[in-house]
Amino acid sequence: MRVEIWSDIACPWCYVGKARFEKALEAFPHRDAVEVVHRSFELDPGRAKDDVQPVLAMLSKKYGMSEAQAQAGEENLGAQAAAEGLAYRTRDRDHGNTFDLHRLLHLAKEHGRQDELVQIFYRANFAEERSLFTEGDERLVELAVEAGLDAGEVRRVLADPTAYADEVRADEREAAELGANGVPFFVLDR
Repeated sequence: MRVEIWSDIACPWCYVGKARFEKALEAFPHRDAVEVVHRSFELDPGRAKDDVQPVLAMLSKKYGMSEAQAQAGEENLGAQAAAEGLAYRTRDRDHGNTFDLHRLLHLAKEHGRQDELVQIFYRANFAEERSLFTEGDERLVELAVEAGLDAGEVRRVLADPTAYADEVRADEREAAELGANGVPFFVLDR
């Protein structure tokens, strides 16, 4: 069986959903017969690369809610994450463009390291104090190397805005064709 999961590193429900899916998969007696493929889906594809803002401000603006309501939502997500054994910072996180993250995930897929990099990106975005979006490409290189990728190859991908761009856009087109308008979006054996 093939399980395709469209997600975005900026999506907290994708972070929690991945943990829930993995728990279920671990208990599945035919786990060895399941292939998991991560697919790209940008929640905010029009966001400029240098447009980084606090999560609470982004949520308030995007959903027309007060910062107090956005904070309550973050607290709820923190509780959901904790129930899955995940760390989750409910305050002082950034939100930014995830296109380069998706391009690196396609690189990682070629090297059989995609799941590791997805998990590292989620941890970095939702649990760590350092930002994925304000420290520049070297932060992404550091995380990709942690997942087992070559630093030079990661730098080459980041320096070439066309590298893996077609693969990201193809995933996004396919998600739209399948009717996805939010994530996580799971497809089982097509």
